[in-house]
Amino acid sequence: MAEQLWKGRFSQAVDSRVNDFNSSIRFDQRMARQDITGSMANAAMLGAQGIIPESDTEAILKGLEGILADLESGVLAIDPEAEDIHTFVEQTLTARIGDAGKRLHTGRSRNDQVALDIRLTLRDMAHGLEEQLADLIDTLTAKAEEYAGAVMPGYTHLQRAQPITFGHHLMAYVWMLLRDLDRFEDAVARMDAQCPLGSGALAGTTYPLDRRRTAEALGFAAPCQNSLDGVSDRDFCIELASAMSICMMHLSRLSEEIILWSSWEFKFIELDDAFTTGSSIMPQKKNPDVTELIRGKTGRVYGDLNTLLVMMKGLPLAYNKDMQEDKEAIFDAVDTLALCLRTVTPMLATMRALPENMRAAAAKGFINATDCADYLTKKGMPFRDAYKLTGSLVAWCIGHNTVLEALTLEQFREFSPVFDEGIFDAIDLVNCTEGRISEGGPCAASVHRQVEQAAAQLAQWKEKHHG
Repeated sequence: MAEQLWKGRFSQAVDSRVNDFNSSIRFDQRMARQDITGSMANAAMLGAQGIIPESDTEAILKGLEGILADLESGVLAIDPEAEDIHTFVEQTLTARIGDAGKRLHTGRSRNDQVALDIRLTLRDMAHGLEEQLADLIDTLTAKAEEYAGAVMPGYTHLQRAQPITFGHHLMAYVWMLLRDLDRFEDAVARMDAQCPLGSGALAGTTYPLDRRRTAEALGFAAPCQNSLDGVSDRDFCIELASAMSICMMHLSRLSEEIILWSSWEFKFIELDDAFTTGSSIMPQKKNPDVTELIRGKTGRVYGDLNTLLVMMKGLPLAYNKDMQEDKEAIFDAVDTLALCLRTVTPMLATMRALPENMRAAAAKGFINATDCADYLTKKGMPFRDAYKLTGSLVAWCIGHNTVLEALTLEQFREFSPVFDEGIFDAIDLVNCTEGRISEGGPCAASVHRQVEQAAAQLAQWKEKHHG
């Protein structure tokens, strides 16, 4: 077993069960690249400041480069018996370059080292999630444009309410996901604002560190301004977990609609066979398991956020071992969201809408009743009177198993002489959607504008990140 870095204080070996309980190598080994990156910045600064000899700095940098290359090529395997990734890297370095490796940790504690590593790791992970989110947004906007004019019922209380278009419905999720993208950007910006390296265990160090040099080398705006806060802050984990939880909530809402729409009760869409499953005993079944799993996994990400909040709520300053639990929770949330995005995007790309079924459902739900009332109001009838009269019309239609569009002009006039031939244009479902010309509405022209606006916003994000 690898030797603990803190062994000198103790007169007897730690019980193996405590070692197993204390070890974090199982989950923090995924921070190997970031740990080495941080160590290289620290070593370069120590040499520049004359804290360690330049020759040692050169040996350390060359040794760390070799370790990283060997890890990535598979030549070097991480020792599962190591206490954590930081111990493994430092002891491997020392084994390769001798005493110079023992100088790497000068002026540094594992507390500020861990705080740095997890920031660097989450920054990389967040950028990966943003890329996946951008792909999903592209997919949804393309579908929205394709079905910009497909009339469907819009719902409140899961009751048919007013006519909208399928493109308009999909664009609602595009705007949610664009806000999610903004939240990830904001979380990363705060993550990048302050570098904890140089905070030491909690009280800084007596060495003349150049903290601004290491902060700049690692892509941070500045060193953190308080060493206690530097090693004990996990706000950035909680904030990213919160952003991921909101994103999962949006994916879960969309998933719920996909589940409904793909059922025989709705049959608004058809999912590709590649993204559905069957039943072991019911040969007719085509189950939307992807969306059901997303709906279920949303609770898992919420649990990860709650783990972080509960973990931190009672901790006195500064570092406490409880904080080792941060990585398993936040990494699980990242992995879960990434898996959901990786699966839902191609599922939606291959999804086929069934506009004729949407239109038929729209016709049966009296969702043009508001348009009928608006027609009467434009004829001079007070809205409340128009509302009551239209309600009576709907009740009559239900009692006679018919719909507004099927009534004759004479039947309309039995309820009011105000009706004329214009009522048929007013309650035509296409006209009902195309007549909703207010900004942000469901007409095809509005959907196309929304697609353009969303595409422009996403293009700005891509230009910022890809040049």
